[in-house]
This record gives sequence, structure tokens and C-alpha cells, in this order.
Amino acid sequence: MLRLWLGLLGSKLLLWGAASAVSLAGATLFLSLLQMVASYARKWQQMRPIPTVARAYPLVGHALVMKPNGSDFFQQLIQYTEEYRHQPLLKLWIGPVPMVALYSAENVEVILTSSKQIDKSFMYKFLEPWLGLGLLTSTGNKWRSRRKMLTPTFHFTILEDFLDVMNEQANILVDKLEKHVNQEAFDCFFYITLCVLDIICETAMGKNIGAQSNDDSEYVRAVYRMSDMIHRRMKMPWLWLDCWYLMIKEGWEHKRRLKILHTFTNNVIAERTNEMMAEEECRSMNRDPAPSKNKRKAFLHLLLSVTDDKGNKLSQEDIREEVDTFMFEGHDTTAAAINYSLYLLGCYPEVQQKVDNELDEVFGKSDRHATLEDLKKLKYLECVIKETLRLFPSVPFFARSLSEDCELAGFRVVKGTEAVIIPYALHRDPKHFPDPEEFQPERFFPENAQGRHPYAYVPFSAGPRNCIGQKFAVMEEKTILSCILRHFWVESNQKREELCLAGELILRPTKGIWIKLKRRNAEKS
Repeated sequence: MLRLWLGLLGSKLLLWGAASAVSLAGATLFLSLLQMVASYARKWQQMRPIPTVARAYPLVGHALVMKPNGSDFFQQLIQYTEEYRHQPLLKLWIGPVPMVALYSAENVEVILTSSKQIDKSFMYKFLEPWLGLGLLTSTGNKWRSRRKMLTPTFHFTILEDFLDVMNEQANILVDKLEKHVNQEAFDCFFYITLCVLDIICETAMGKNIGAQSNDDSEYVRAVYRMSDMIHRRMKMPWLWLDCWYLMIKEGWEHKRRLKILHTFTNNVIAERTNEMMAEEECRSMNRDPAPSKNKRKAFLHLLLSVTDDKGNKLSQEDIREEVDTFMFEGHDTTAAAINYSLYLLGCYPEVQQKVDNELDEVFGKSDRHATLEDLKKLKYLECVIKETLRLFPSVPFFARSLSEDCELAGFRVVKGTEAVIIPYALHRDPKHFPDPEEFQPERFFPENAQGRHPYAYVPFSAGPRNCIGQKFAVMEEKTILSCILRHFWVESNQKREELCLAGELILRPTKGIWIKLKRRNAEKS
């Protein structure tokens, strides 16, 4: 009887314990939700004074008034910045997340000059499966250490080693474009992009993938498809959860493409590492190393040699992160800048004529490769590139997640807010750029740029997290454009509105860039 009674008592105690555990878990969850709601309500109240575009509703924010399509969303955002130009900043609620749109130089300066506000937006987490925590996606001490290590690898004397690759691929591009001379208008966007991809691949990894000759290579397809999937996922909150995303068909494809990209990069790193070890071994035995198949130094070679303050080298995973980051950041952005430059030169023949005159002064009738000295002399072409990036910044907007409260234009903006800087709108501020829609490269003559607010123009961002590869990008753009324009005269009848711009990972013309080509100076030859 006693045993039965004890057994019943034990069962009751177990049930009571289980019920208590469930109650405790429920109470903990309830308290967590209560804290989240309280934090959300506090932010809502604190952000109330900041100007907004329309009424926001709890939890959904401005979702009911914002366009879901990427192209439409960008155009709507730009329309708001034009309509509310008189306001110093704009508030939007993206669901429960507060966002402030920044398009005045004074406010942009506050964020970009800060050594504390360096955290990238939470949206960048979707790049991490591909890029890891490299220079683009990392923050804090890791970012500071990595930036310090990598800055010397982008010095001009090192970049000069990449010029041969740029010239060779630019000449291949010219050969590809020959078939369009005196023909109908064609979309040049893909031609330029493949050329840039070849340059980036060879300068980053020392690997010639021949994208211009074989645009159907597995690696090329993987790069483009991965970029598309990342942007699509950023726009669709229902794809944000990894556990859900990896269960659907697109998640499986994401995983498969990721394996292709990482396998390719890892194999190249292993190949270069073995070559360097073999060379080192030969030197230690006082023997000349065997001639390398890859005589040119690439970004990868530099990464295999750099060390931090303590003398530590990067791991293979660290190196892969940076090589993949260079590949991702360096092809689409540069290709877009070159395409928009050709488009604008085709629309403004008087500007193209000035470029033509400058090319004559520097190169004459010579067909030789451009040297670093030549590129330095192409000052007007550089102004053309700068003005192109003013009108069509390759990255139309980028965001920081505020790590602490800050003050912007007299308003308190709370920690956790997404500060979205919109160069596309910033560069059109008539206070700094009169007649902002006009293409006027002369704006960037030294005498005309003098006194302009230093944060009125940020195509490569600015401050501590500015683009580390901007010198490389401008050098590449000048090399490719000078090569094309030494062979062809460009015409374009495409209207601005016909570009149908979409603000994605880059500023993409959804209808392409359509140009006509004529033989340059045909009457002189």
C-alpha cells in the first residue's frame, strides 16, 4: 500500500514538474515578447518627430504603401526623395524595422565619418554564405584588422601589374564588338560585363576563365545566378529564415551554386599555395624555381603573403572570403559604370568629341596598349567617368545599422535603425549640382569642384568604410573605355526613361544599354 501511495505521489510530482517547466517556458517566452513589444513601442515613440512619407501602421509599417517589385520600389524611393527634398531626412518603417533615408550631404557625413557607425545593414547577412565575414560583411575588430592588412595590396605600384590583363581583355572586347560596326543598335551590357569578369578573375586569382569566349562556363553561370538569388531573397521577407529557405527548390539551388563557387576558389587557392611552397623549397636549396604557368602576380598571391601586426598569415578560409568578395564587388559595379559611360557619350556627341580629342593627344594614331602614364593624362575621360557615376552610381543605395543613438538634422535616431544612404538622390541635390540631370563632366574640373561639400558625391562610399578598390575600378574603367573609344564612335538614341532603372545590388538598366558603333576617324584613315 505504501509502495502504491509513493508511486502515485511520484507521478503527481513528475506531472507537476512538467507543468511547472511548461509554465516557466511560457512565462519566459511571454516576458521576451513583452520586452520586444516594449522596445518596439519605445522606438515608435522616439522616432515619431522624424518626417515621414505616409502614415505607418504598427508592425507592418509602410508595407501597405510601398511597391513590392524591386524596380518599382527604387523608383518610388527616388520619387519620395525628390518630393521631400526640402526635408533633411525621411523615415520609413520596413515592417517593424525603422529606416531613415539620407540624401543630404550634411547627414551623410555624420554617418560615413563615424568610426562607430560601421555595422552594415542586416541585409548583408544574405551575402555571408558566399562571402563569409570578409571585408564587405565583417565589422568591429575583425574588419579593422583586415582592412589594415589589405590596404597596401591596392597601392598604385601594385595595381600597375594588373594593367596588362586589362589591356589584353579590352582588346578582346574590341574584337567582339567589331561585328556591330555600321549595324543596328545592340545591347552592349553583357559584352562589357563578360570583359570585366575576365579581368576580375585573372587579377583576383591569376586564373583566365575566358568568359568572353565562353559565357556558358559553370563558374560564370554560378556568379550571375548567385547574385540574382541573393537580391531576390533580400526583397522577400518570407525567404529570410534559413530553415525555410533551404527546404524550397531555390534554397537547394543556392546550396549547389555555392558549392561550385567555393570549390572553384578553393582549388585555385590550393594550386597557388602549392606553387609558392615549391618555389620556396627551391630557393631554400639554392635552386632556381621552375617557371610558373602564372607569371603574373594576382590579388591572391598578395593575400598568401600578407600578415597582421602579430605576424599571423590569413587562413585558407580568410583568403577565400576576400577573393570571393573581390570577385563579387568588382565585376558588376565596374561593368555598370562603363556601360553608363558609353550610353551617355552616345547621347552627348559634343562630350564624346572632347574625349576623342584627348585620346588623339595621348595616343595619336598608335594602337599600343595604354600605360599608367597614359591613363594619368586622360583627365577629361576621368571627369566623364566621375560625372557618369554622379548620374548613375553603380551602387544606388547602401545601408548601415546604427550601433548607437545618433543625432541627424536635430532629430534623434535610435539604435538599431537602418540608415539608408541614397547616392542616386544625393548626387542630384541642386544645391551642389545645378541642373542635376544634365551630363556635364566639367563639374569635376578642379576649379569647379572647389568648395563643394566633400560628402555631396560618394560613388565609392566615404570615410572609414570607403571602397578599398576604387583606384583599381577607375583604372580599369579608363583602360576599357579608352580602348573602345580609340576604335569606335558611339551613338545612342535610347531615352533615359527607356533604361527602366532598377535599384538592385547594382543600378541595373532592365531594358539594357543600346548603342550603335561606327568606325572612329574613318575619314582620316
